[in-house]
Amino acid sequence: MDEFVSLFTNSAAGAEITQTQAVIYSLVAGVLGLIISLTYMNTGKNSKNFARTLIILPILVSIVMIVVNGNLGTSLAVVGAFSLVRFRSLQGSSRDIGFIFFSMSIGIVCSVGLLPLAAILTLIICAIHFILNVCGYASLGAEEKDLKITIPENLDYSDIFDDIFDQFTVSHKMLIVRTTNMGSMYEINYRVRLKDDSKEKEFLDSIRTRNGNLTVICGRCDINEADEL
Repeated sequence: MDEFVSLFTNSAAGAEITQTQAVIYSLVAGVLGLIISLTYMNTGKNSKNFARTLIILPILVSIVMIVVNGNLGTSLAVVGAFSLVRFRSLQGSSRDIGFIFFSMSIGIVCSVGLLPLAAILTLIICAIHFILNVCGYASLGAEEKDLKITIPENLDYSDIFDDIFDQFTVSHKMLIVRTTNMGSMYEINYRVRLKDDSKEKEFLDSIRTRNGNLTVICGRCDINEADEL
């Protein structure tokens, strides 16, 4: 019992860690990872796989740090193993990257036995995320949307809709242009932020009169753009 209590009061840095301590450190890291994951899910757009990863990541980091524990040979083996990993997925957003570092840092703190510090840091940083989300800090007040416009090949797409965008949007950005229908048409993808969502139909009608009543698609941005990291 005394050994269990000492886990929460003493740092294990520089000392030999028993298997019981390693299990407890990893379990605490997992619980804190769950808190981090819940914070991620409730403070913005999220993906299922990434939310689950945030629970597992602190445990894995904690285990790796405990196994290494000052052993130079093991450290080199871990570095070599990670160097073989090739990340083929899309780059995540800055928010996702921030949560990755958050989870890894908590796993490292747990691995050296500073469990109270890990818990306090987790609660403080999660509270900051909730406060910023409730206050709408740095929010422009309008949700970004994906806009796809089809135009005939004889139209110059470079600035054909600029006046419409200036009238109805806060911001707009062309993402990609591709040919379609055997090269007889262009499909242009934009990322737009409307001034007034209630005028979306008027916005689309203005575009339809300009592109010859061809297909126009407007919808929410794909929340799973950074699903896999």
